[in-house]
Amino acid sequence: MFFVRSFKSSKSILQIHHHQSLPLPLEIPISLRSLSSSSSSPSVQTPKPESPQTLAGLRERLAVESPSLSDFSRLRENDEYSIEVGTKKNPLPKPKWMKESIPGGSKYTKIKNKLRELKLHTVCEEARCPNLGECWSGGETGTATATIMILGDTCTRGCRFCNVKTSRTPPPPDPNEPTNVAEAIASWGLDYVVITSVDRDDLSDQGSGHFAETVQKLKTLKPDMLIEALVPDFRGDPGCVEKVSKSGLNVFAHNIETVEELQIAVRDHRANFKQSIEVLKMAKDYAPAGTLTKTSIMLGCGETPDQVVRTMEKVRAAGVDVMTFGQYMRPSKRHMPVSEYVTPEAFDNYRILGMDMGFRYVASGPMVRSSYKAGEFYIKSMIEADRSISSS
Repeated sequence: MFFVRSFKSSKSILQIHHHQSLPLPLEIPISLRSLSSSSSSPSVQTPKPESPQTLAGLRERLAVESPSLSDFSRLRENDEYSIEVGTKKNPLPKPKWMKESIPGGSKYTKIKNKLRELKLHTVCEEARCPNLGECWSGGETGTATATIMILGDTCTRGCRFCNVKTSRTPPPPDPNEPTNVAEAIASWGLDYVVITSVDRDDLSDQGSGHFAETVQKLKTLKPDMLIEALVPDFRGDPGCVEKVSKSGLNVFAHNIETVEELQIAVRDHRANFKQSIEVLKMAKDYAPAGTLTKTSIMLGCGETPDQVVRTMEKVRAAGVDVMTFGQYMRPSKRHMPVSEYVTPEAFDNYRILGMDMGFRYVASGPMVRSSYKAGEFYIKSMIEADRSISSS
């Protein structure tokens, strides 16, 4: 799928996304802050102990300078961690920070008409993304965004959170799609692309060849283009992971979706935490030096803060560079209900915690999705900085 973006500057971005795509507000922490954003007292800088860069060393640092589980417990006790959703018979309104904008505006109309003209499927519509109105109309930043899937619009899995249609035998992929997609992206003058797809368990290579071919054709047409691939787990097949990892991409992304303890309740039975972690580890091993790995999880599925922290630790131990956190939104009454609405303050605490754990970038907020808005620009600048250092 594609994100077609137009900017007030001369640059624009196209993204092609996976069915669970989550937004990235560009917010880079430059110093540690006190945990409670509601506190008016100045934060006190605590000297960082010299700890080895191991999981034990990170835990030691976190104990001194970062949000702790007791802090999250205090937020819960003070009703500052989340907002209740009510009951089936008596649902409560969404909190103000979860209000969605109504789609509209000239950019929204232009993108919608162009996508219909090209007969392209968008994840924005298929998954009922809560940011569709903001992305397609440009929002406050003037950045217009749309999302298109490759490998068709029908997934072979049935995760409880996703609204993309499913089938055991979806139509075969269009063999000309990698060429057509590459030529279309190149002609639109984009400089950062995110490629994603539905799961294709029906294919012998899980769709990995299609992914790799699309990336390679893009790199042939635009060698300087930065490419992020947000991929399925390929059932943990090392050959599939290696094929995509070595295709020329710059960011290998795969979403673990939720904490380890809730995997079976949230995702399709063919997916699991261990398999996803192994995929991210293999990608880091197979990909050329400098390739970033990235994952995302949803909050509000019934997880607890300690489960989130333990999951973050395991993700970081797998060498993942970028992690994002967003609020789960129920696509329809047929899907898994929302357990709670996590507050922006709690999301921000996870962001601080993640940066202190050693992630190179963490995006965390109620409306965050794994690829959205200015976040790609930060990742782009990070890759370019790495290249500059390695060539000096």
